[in-house]
Amino acid sequence: MKNTKLIATVLVAGMLLTGCGFGSGKAIIKINDQVITKGEYDAAMEKQISSSPFAKMGSEVKANKDGMLYLMSEKTVINHLIVKKIFDEEIKNRGIKVTDKEINDSISNIIDKVGSKEQLSKILKQNGISIKDFKEDVANQVRLQKLAREIVDSSVSDKEVKDFYDKNKQMFTHKDLIRASHILIAANRAQLEQEIIGNGKKQMKKEDIDRRVAELYKENKELAEKLATELRADASKFESYAKKYSKDEFSANRGGDLGYFDKDRMVPEFSKAAFSAKPNTVVGPVETPFGLHIILVTDRKAAGTDSFDKVKSDIKTRLQTEKEVKALDNVVEAAKKKSDIKFLDKRYNPEEIDKKLNEQMQGLQNAVKNSAKK
Repeated sequence: MKNTKLIATVLVAGMLLTGCGFGSGKAIIKINDQVITKGEYDAAMEKQISSSPFAKMGSEVKANKDGMLYLMSEKTVINHLIVKKIFDEEIKNRGIKVTDKEINDSISNIIDKVGSKEQLSKILKQNGISIKDFKEDVANQVRLQKLAREIVDSSVSDKEVKDFYDKNKQMFTHKDLIRASHILIAANRAQLEQEIIGNGKKQMKKEDIDRRVAELYKENKELAEKLATELRADASKFESYAKKYSKDEFSANRGGDLGYFDKDRMVPEFSKAAFSAKPNTVVGPVETPFGLHIILVTDRKAAGTDSFDKVKSDIKTRLQTEKEVKALDNVVEAAKKKSDIKFLDKRYNPEEIDKKLNEQMQGLQNAVKNSAKK
C-alpha cells in the first residue's frame, strides 16, 4: 500500500499513547505552545516495549538506553508523540468532536470483522490491552478519520473497487492454506551453545560446552515430548502452554497462533508435518533448524481465488484508508514545516537518536568484518 508511513499513527498510535501518565511534568519537547512531558514519554515507551516482539526482553532493553532495540523504540515513540500533538492541535482548531454513538458504531464494525464480542475480548487479552484503552484507541481513530474526511473526499466508487480487483487478482489468489499454532522449544545446538557461553561466568573448555549442550538438548526434547503428550490429551491447554513455554516470543503472545500460511512460508520439516495433520490435532515434536515444534492445526483453506463479492468490502476500505492516510500524511508534513519544534533535552532529538543508531550499525558491521577475517 502506498503512502503508509503514517499508517501506524492511524491504526495504532492511539493504543500506544492511551492512558499516558504524568509521573514527571518535566517538558522534554515543545511544539508551538504544546509540550511533551517526560511522563508522557515514559508511559509511551513502556507500552511500546511491552507490546513489541521483544517484550520478554523488556528489562534488558530498558537497562541499556543506548542499545539498538531501545533506540529504535525511542525513535518510534518520539515520532508518534510529536505526530499526536500535531493531530490534537489540528483536531482542536477544526472543532472536531466524536460522539458515543460514533465510537460504539466503530466498535460494532470491529466486532463484525473479528466474528464476535468473545473473539474481540480474546484478542485484547492476548495482546494485554484493557477495554478502557481499547475504547480510547477507537475514539482516537474516529477523530483521525473525521479529520481526514474534512481534508479530502475519501469516498471510493464501485468502478475504482472493481478496477483494483481486476488489476490485482494475484493478491486474492492463494495456494492451499492452513492456520496453525505452535510451541517452540529450544533445540538448535548452536543457539544452545551460545546460551551456555553467554551465561558462563568463566571460560569453559570445549568438551564441557559440548557436554552441557547435549544435556540441555536432552532436557528440552524431554520437555517437548511431555508437552506434546499432554496436549494430545487436551488441546484446550495449547494457548496457555504456548504463552508459558514457547521460545517464539512473537507468536507466544498470541497463544502460539501463526495465522494462515502456505507450504512455502515455513521450513520443509515444519510444513510437511503441519500440512499432513488434520484440523484440531496436535503433532510433534517436529525438529527444524529453529528448534522443536509442537503444532496445532486449526483450519484449512483450499487453493483458489477469492470472488469479487467476497473481497469488495475490504478493497473499498483499503482504498478509502489510502486516501485518508495520504491526507493525514500531508497534514503532518505541512504542520512540521510551519511548527516550532524544540527538543529541550537533546537526548530526545530524532537526529541524535539516528547518530547513535548509525554508530551501533557501524559497530555491528565492523564486528562481522573482523569475525570474517579470523
